[in-house]
Amino acid sequence: MAHAKNHDYHILNPSIWPLVGSVGAFVMLLGAVLWMHGSGPWAFLIGLVAVLYVMYAWWAEVVVEGETGDHTPVVRIGLRYGFIMFIMSEVMFFAAWFWSFFKHAMYPMGPQSPAIDGVWPPVGIETFDPWHLPLINTLILLCSGMAATWAHHALVHENNREDMKWGLILAVALGALFTGFQIYEYSHAAFGFSGNIYGANFFMATGFHGFHVLIGTIFLLVCLFRLMRGHFTPEKHVGFEAAAWYWHFVDVVWLFLFFAVYVWGG
Repeated sequence: MAHAKNHDYHILNPSIWPLVGSVGAFVMLLGAVLWMHGSGPWAFLIGLVAVLYVMYAWWAEVVVEGETGDHTPVVRIGLRYGFIMFIMSEVMFFAAWFWSFFKHAMYPMGPQSPAIDGVWPPVGIETFDPWHLPLINTLILLCSGMAATWAHHALVHENNREDMKWGLILAVALGALFTGFQIYEYSHAAFGFSGNIYGANFFMATGFHGFHVLIGTIFLLVCLFRLMRGHFTPEKHVGFEAAAWYWHFVDVVWLFLFFAVYVWGG
């Protein structure tokens, strides 16, 4: 009884993962710098493997903690707040790319003259037609978000695990389809990443969003696997809730990208 838990908090045991993750991230960063200077990609790949392994092992421990009773209502509130703060940091990350795009669109600058006749996009840049593949991708991503909402409603309001399963399957499939179409779009771009500020801003903003779509798709896929193993209840589903929040954030960012970069910026 002297060691009985009489509080709602989860006291973590010492963990090696923060140290291993930090070392892996440092090796990955150092390897990226060396790779850019012609030393080959091996150090970067070793660091990347270490980071990915830490992500898998650490989050697997968090899942076990949640399934064995360590995630009390108080702990779940803390996890939600932490994830909200993470999404806020992501908002600021994308705000930087929007800032850069709008700045160069409203004040086009060139290397030889103070302004290039106020032209944006720069002369010679053939932009994408927003009402073809970009619009299709917009509808795909919005439908994927609706499927994730369907899955959430099925779990929380109906405790219908079958509908939740199909909602997640649909959300994951549409997320993968979006990624495939974006790769196709990139392969047909009439401009490159280097040599012009429009291409640099376009590929950085949409490319990082595409990376977030890939991460979100994996996030939802992990939730699907967990569901099939019997995880999640209407009362305890913080992992799936975080995945749904993240997916809706990705949706909203894409809407801003579509209207700002493809429609207005083109």
